[in-house]
Amino acid sequence: MRTLFLAIFCLFTTGLNAAGAATTASQIRDAAASFVEAWADQQSNQDLDIRFTIGSIDSRLTLAACTNALETSFTNDPLNTTSPSVMVSCVGERPWRMFVTTSVEVHGPALVAARPLARGERLSAALVQEKQVQINASRRGILTDPEQISGMLVRRPVNAGSPITPDLLEAPNAVERGDHVIIIAKSEAFSVSSRGKALSSASVGEQVLVENLRSSRTVRATVTAPGRVEIPM
Repeated sequence: MRTLFLAIFCLFTTGLNAAGAATTASQIRDAAASFVEAWADQQSNQDLDIRFTIGSIDSRLTLAACTNALETSFTNDPLNTTSPSVMVSCVGERPWRMFVTTSVEVHGPALVAARPLARGERLSAALVQEKQVQINASRRGILTDPEQISGMLVRRPVNAGSPITPDLLEAPNAVERGDHVIIIAKSEAFSVSSRGKALSSASVGEQVLVENLRSSRTVRATVTAPGRVEIPM
């Protein structure tokens, strides 16, 4: 009987020790919160204001004790989503990982339309202004430097106060149909130039059909700059 009592006592105390050494839901949540808070402090150096909340975890959850410090990382970019997950993991003899949901708002300066903009309108610094916006509310990105938008064309109408996003902009044509252009025929060793006439419009990097005014041949060339196209030899 005494032996049986000792056996039961040992099992009971071992269970208590294991439970006491387990990683709790509170510890996991605290690790996630500390990680996001440290990240938010770093972003403040970039003039970004971060507001966040950590999702709840079932208080009954217990995972194996971790002999090392818990590791934490985002599973997706918090600058592009409002609900990034934080992976909390343990690396050791009994490894595990846990995903903690979060809600994150990233507020910072961005360029917005100073007035309603029409489709095809050419942008300048006077047509935009800087305003605090929630950067991660849209996955389309933001723009912060007026030089990035100067001379660009608006693809579709934009309301006053709306952020200027990269997908709203397109480069103006560097070559218009009927323009006289310089055709550069280029190889690794040398290049020759001739005059031509563009048969369509295109922006830098796009291809365009060009008539060589000397030979009357039509060639397909790549626009490299306003009034200049290039073909390989």
